[in-house]
Amino acid sequence: MNARAQRIGALAACFVAGIIAVCWRTETGAAGSRDPKAIAAYLDQPETKIASSWDQRAAAAYLDRRAGWWMEWPKAARDHETFCVSCHTAVPYALSRPALRKALAEEVPSVIERRLLDNVTKRVRLWKEVAPFYSDADRGVHKTVESRGTESVLNALILSSNDAQNGQLSHDTRTALDNMWAEQQTTGNKKGAWLWLRFANEPWEADDSDYYGTTLAAVAAGTAPENYRARPEIQNNVKMLRDYLNRECAAQTTINRVVLLWASARLPGLLDPERQKAIINEVLGKQQADGGWSLSSLVGGWKREDGTPQEVKSDGYATGLITFALQQAGIPRENAQQKQGLVWLEGNQSETEGFWLGYSLNKDKEHHLTPSTALFMNDAATAYAVLALTEANRH
Repeated sequence: MNARAQRIGALAACFVAGIIAVCWRTETGAAGSRDPKAIAAYLDQPETKIASSWDQRAAAAYLDRRAGWWMEWPKAARDHETFCVSCHTAVPYALSRPALRKALAEEVPSVIERRLLDNVTKRVRLWKEVAPFYSDADRGVHKTVESRGTESVLNALILSSNDAQNGQLSHDTRTALDNMWAEQQTTGNKKGAWLWLRFANEPWEADDSDYYGTTLAAVAAGTAPENYRARPEIQNNVKMLRDYLNRECAAQTTINRVVLLWASARLPGLLDPERQKAIINEVLGKQQADGGWSLSSLVGGWKREDGTPQEVKSDGYATGLITFALQQAGIPRENAQQKQGLVWLEGNQSETEGFWLGYSLNKDKEHHLTPSTALFMNDAATAYAVLALTEANRH
């Protein structure tokens, strides 16, 4: 190549790099949230392709196995031959398992999926008869109302997500949504929120989990098909929900704002564009050098119950949930930091078991009662990793 051609090539490369840098900053607004050297490092990296190199069949087998175990675990059993719908295993499973259906050439829900849906439907139909997950009598004050608030949201979320696949709102889902709105707080400093189970367990059953639960209620309402979110009879409820989430946003941990970001993509008008952009900047600013995110860095000053050190490594739950929420908020997979998160997920699935690793913020694995309960964080990590990667492959 002669000197003139080399100069032209160099100028063209600089021009393209400049366009990429400007577009990246414009799309995410993240330039001010990261160190300039770190930004340069991302931009200087060669393009990494997101291929379907992860094992979808192994992920499905792990999720099915763990959900099946939960349904049979005696401590999960509830009255009327039902089982508790857990935030760590059952709910993530219900949201993620359908995403694997196309990849596995499945035309109908798996046996385990169907059993979970039947369980939720049964409890919705028996809402006035079935006992709460926990009661004041067996677990202490407020547990009855906390259980009702929590379950009403989770039931609506699971059934709305299932209905969204065929675009039709079923009678059972409508009933679940009615139950959910009936549990919404209408007065006091929790106006607009749902009372949530508190067992000192981050990130789902802690003192700040009322906010987490309310974001899931927003996802449920926004996911329900047939433009359910626009129905006149729920507009006051939606307003109270929106007002609460915005009013309390600044006081939340980053991981709660991540779920809020997801909710804002499902319920238009939930956040104004500037607040949504600020959350995206905040989240991207907490990405680790390896491309993943660490849950312990997203929950403020949380300390484990047994005093053991927090994990600071990237984990599957934080990375899966964040990359999925960013996708929902419109950040494309070609974005440099989004791409790094997806690459991290691609490279951190267990080769033998199909799961992604999650870390407990509450107790060390050795202190869990059984080896199976030590996997609860892995269950959620695997589900959100699946959601993020299937969404990336779909687009």
